[in-house]
Amino acid sequence: MNGQISPAVFENFPLLSALSEKELWQVVAIAEKKTAAKHTLIYLADEPSDYLCFLVSGAVKIGIYAPDGREIIKNIQHPFTIFGELGLTGEKNRSEFAAAMTKDVDYFQIKVQDFKLLMDQNCALSQHFMRYLGDRLRRAERHWESLILKDVRSRIVEFLKECAGERGRQVGFETLVKHGLTQQDIANLVGASRQTVTAILNELRKSNLIHFNRNTILIRDMDKLN
Repeated sequence: MNGQISPAVFENFPLLSALSEKELWQVVAIAEKKTAAKHTLIYLADEPSDYLCFLVSGAVKIGIYAPDGREIIKNIQHPFTIFGELGLTGEKNRSEFAAAMTKDVDYFQIKVQDFKLLMDQNCALSQHFMRYLGDRLRRAERHWESLILKDVRSRIVEFLKECAGERGRQVGFETLVKHGLTQQDIANLVGASRQTVTAILNELRKSNLIHFNRNTILIRDMDKLN
C-alpha cells in the first residue's frame, strides 16, 4: 500500500467523484506514484495497454507518428485528467504515445485489471467512465473535422479560444493563458508547419488581438478574436 499517498489527491479527479472514502483508500492501495522529466516518454505506441494514468501536475502530450516521421499531437492532458485509459475498453497494445511536456510531471499508474475491479464494484464509476469516453470521442471528432474543413488560421484561432475556455484567467477584459507549448507543438496540434504558425501568431499580434511569449498567450478581446 502507498502509505505516503493521501486519498484527498484523488478527490480532485472528476472521474472518481462517485467513490466513497473507503473506495478512495482502495485507489490509494493500487496506485503507484510516478514522475516523468520534461520531454521523456511515459509510454510508446505498441506497448501493452496494461495501466492507466492519473495526472496530478504538469502537462502530457498524446500523439502518433506519421509514416514520414512527423509527430502529430492528438491532445494535451492537464492536471486531474486521465490518459492511457483505452486498456479499459479492450485495447491490448497502445495506439498512441504519451510524453511529458513540462518540467515536473507527476502522475499515478493503476493497473487496468485493478481499476476494472473498482468499476465492477461501483456502477456510478462505470457510468462516469462512459461519459468520459463520450467526451473524448466528441473532442476527437471536432478536432478531425477542424483539420478537414477549416483553414490553418481558423484552426489556430479555435485552438486559442479552446485554451482560453479551459485554462484561461481573466485579467480585466483580457484573458491570460499559461500554456508552455512551443510553436512546433502548436503546429503539431493544428496540422500545420511551424513557419505557418509563427506567421499567423505574428499577424494576430500585429492586429493587437493577442500578445504572446514562450509560456503565455494574452488574448486582448475574446469577441474580436476570429
